[in-house]
Amino acid sequence: MTLETLLLAVQSSPAYWVVLVFFAAYPIVTSIMWIITALLFRWRWENATPPPPPDVLTSPGSAATLRPPVPFVTVLVPAHDEEAVIARSVTAMLALDYPAFEVIVVDDGSSDGTLAALAPLMGDTRLRLVRKSVNEGKAMAMNDALPLARGEILLALDADAEPDVQLLNWVVPHFDSPRVAAVTGNPRVLNTTTFLARLQSVEFSSIISLLRRAQRIWGRIVTVSGVVAALRKSAVVDVGGFSPNMPTEDIELTWKLQKRHYDVRYEPRAICWMTVPQSYRGHFHQRLRWARGLAQVLHKHRDVLTTWNCRRLWPVFVESALSILWSLCFVFLTTLWIVSYAVGLPPVGASPIPNLWGMSIATLCLAQLTTGVLIDRRYDPQVLRYLPYAVWYPIVYWALLALTTVIAMPYLFRRPRAQAVRWQTARTGKAA
Repeated sequence: MTLETLLLAVQSSPAYWVVLVFFAAYPIVTSIMWIITALLFRWRWENATPPPPPDVLTSPGSAATLRPPVPFVTVLVPAHDEEAVIARSVTAMLALDYPAFEVIVVDDGSSDGTLAALAPLMGDTRLRLVRKSVNEGKAMAMNDALPLARGEILLALDADAEPDVQLLNWVVPHFDSPRVAAVTGNPRVLNTTTFLARLQSVEFSSIISLLRRAQRIWGRIVTVSGVVAALRKSAVVDVGGFSPNMPTEDIELTWKLQKRHYDVRYEPRAICWMTVPQSYRGHFHQRLRWARGLAQVLHKHRDVLTTWNCRRLWPVFVESALSILWSLCFVFLTTLWIVSYAVGLPPVGASPIPNLWGMSIATLCLAQLTTGVLIDRRYDPQVLRYLPYAVWYPIVYWALLALTTVIAMPYLFRRPRAQAVRWQTARTGKAA
């Protein structure tokens, strides 16, 4: 059988048409669903005014009166080789507008000048340092700090995170509900100096933030943000703490909490600035780690599909699985079409001239990106300047995400490794 005969046989089979229809329908259906549910979240929960300062309670026409003491909060910061960013980040953490908190930095076996960069800040009595001589990974660093935390509410921040001064005033009130175990914040991109970083700025508004809004309408979310998440310490201990053997401890913790019927929320007004990879190599490795982490979480927690009490997790599990399947279809069809064009055989379902379904997908993708940017511009006004970069998202990002997802697919069928996952960072500083 010649290559042309094989290509014709594949493209004329019923299975090929099933793949083609799913490949075209999935982004259209999900874009519509995400836009509608995210707008519903925006309408129901994002019209509130900022809360009053944490030490007073005011009402119209009355003087300020003292309110009961606020919960004490422990800010946990795992760090490994963060010399370039740690001083600026911890300075921003100590500037939080909240009367009762501490900051614990866990130095996880750094070999650079991280400790020296922190030295000028150690005069602040709210800052504590835990030194580990061996790099055991982010999850182990967090677990080691749990017994030392004075607060029942934890704010887990990456070492490059710079929280907005009002962040705690937005997340802490959620814990008035005893069912709430975690509240994830709204990460924003600080170093928007390159094409890739600006594209990520649009992504965090139009994909990540939009999906978290949509998933909250469903009742469960795929993950809290590893960059910024407030946690109830007793709930974290109840589910066994952070999982050192998982490459994405934030996704794993989110699923463990929700399987125990804790509530995990999204607070878009809890702004936290972060740096993102500016090299394509660094970005690829980051997304590959995320893809592997999600695949292992789906493997480990696949029992939710057969557990009635976990039925509220079904939508996020099925949607995550379908996104992996779509990535596989993307890579398969793209490869097939490239080979077909290479041998001079116009492929079925592909055309260099945009057709109806291609234009529909592109239009809804841009509509989703625009919706996310317009919703988040109240928190990050500069993101509107980067909206024109959205036209590149389907071209650059879909190929990248599909490739990393397919590479990570074997992790769907593997048990998590026994040893702890160690992490490395490559910070190069931040934009002013």
